[in-house]
Amino acid sequence: MTWEIVIGLEVHAQLSTHSKIFCGASTEFGAEPNTQADAVSLALPGVLPVLNKGAVERAIKFGLATGSHIAPRSVFARKNYFYPDLPKGYQISQFELPVVGQGALTIQVAPLSGNAKPYEKTVRITRAHLEEDAGKSLHGDFHGMTGIDLNRAGTPLLEIVSEPDMCSAAEAVAYAKALHTLVRWIGICDGNMQEGSFRCDVNVSVRKPGEPLGTRREIKNLNSFKFMQQAIDYEVQWQVDTIENGGTVQQATILFNPDTGETRAMRSKEDAHDYRYFPDPDLLPLEISPEWIEQMRATLPELPQTKQARYVNELGLSAYDASLLTASREMADFFETVLAAVPNDAKICANWIMGELNAQLNRDGLDMTQCPISAQQLGSMLARIVDGTISNAGAKEVFRTMWAEGGEVDAIIEAKGLKQVSDAGAIEKIVDEIMSANTDKVTEYRGGKDKLFGFFVGQAMKASKGQANPAQLNEILKAKLAG
Repeated sequence: MTWEIVIGLEVHAQLSTHSKIFCGASTEFGAEPNTQADAVSLALPGVLPVLNKGAVERAIKFGLATGSHIAPRSVFARKNYFYPDLPKGYQISQFELPVVGQGALTIQVAPLSGNAKPYEKTVRITRAHLEEDAGKSLHGDFHGMTGIDLNRAGTPLLEIVSEPDMCSAAEAVAYAKALHTLVRWIGICDGNMQEGSFRCDVNVSVRKPGEPLGTRREIKNLNSFKFMQQAIDYEVQWQVDTIENGGTVQQATILFNPDTGETRAMRSKEDAHDYRYFPDPDLLPLEISPEWIEQMRATLPELPQTKQARYVNELGLSAYDASLLTASREMADFFETVLAAVPNDAKICANWIMGELNAQLNRDGLDMTQCPISAQQLGSMLARIVDGTISNAGAKEVFRTMWAEGGEVDAIIEAKGLKQVSDAGAIEKIVDEIMSANTDKVTEYRGGKDKLFGFFVGQAMKASKGQANPAQLNEILKAKLAG
């Protein structure tokens, strides 16, 4: 039986301000528990919230980057629920009038299995609203009790809510990755998923084609793209199996256990009316002028989607290659520095960065900022391929040496004797000697045994110690063997 999958995401991005959204306490990660919980974080009697301007500016930047509506007037509300990591008994959030309204994000989707080609999709953004983060419950060696760390309480969040536009784990992961890239790119969030700076709630439902939306279950606090894929795949199968076996899916908040690969219900899912939203009487409405928006627009760098379009239209790269090269601002900057050394051959730059370089980074568990080969070094090496100084095989030897030991490209080429022989006369002499030593095979080749061409190439490369320019060698060999 065919089932349709419907997925929407709620992404919580901790904003990169130095202080909390409604007070001056530090947001630095890793401090001793409760050392960054001031009177406002603790909700002591008589304290009042004061809105952090930097948090608003970061929200405006996000709205501009996604082509979203930015509300000239938005309102903060009290979202009531009772957990020990929220001492006030409510969270200050936005409900009816969020700071950022409808927008969209275009993504490149690489299917997770099969031979399907990458494709482009636009995911609509419903809203992005400002709110404060909660503290953290610590379940450990507390004599059977739970400890509460309020350092995180009050850290500014931008909650980004999508429409239910995704229909596979691949699309959900691609969208989450694109958001992750964007918030880091424009400098509003450090994107550290291990520290909880960027975490996702995934709403999943299934239905038969043509039927209304099914009952959704929300997978909470996913901080890994790999876990997101696994959680969605498991949850989809669980919902399908439940319905096909005669059961009913109940709306719920669920957790994913990466050790077992399973989801489990945590609580029945609340709706908006459960939170009893009402405007916060301690905070005036937030008003954003057109002038303020334009000031923020002027601070934005060239955005990933703009770079992608430029790479496709001006450099001739595929949309998928362009999306990989803009997976991070560091990657795009690296690519453009490499490209400066070989400005007329973007494809060779893209191939080496996405191929050899990325593979070596993955093998060594490094990210782009930790790459031991600089963009200038890689650009110099590629320039030597393009001008015929070294072959692709020689370039790989140079690359391995630079990765392990460092050094300048030309010095490595010289020290290892990797320079190609591009002298036509020298190559002709080698070819003549090979043909003279193998007259029987020359006769066979001229008699129609074309596969022997590879034999002559191999013999010539061996005689030149691998240094003959392959393009020139092939050209000379074809001419001479033709008789």
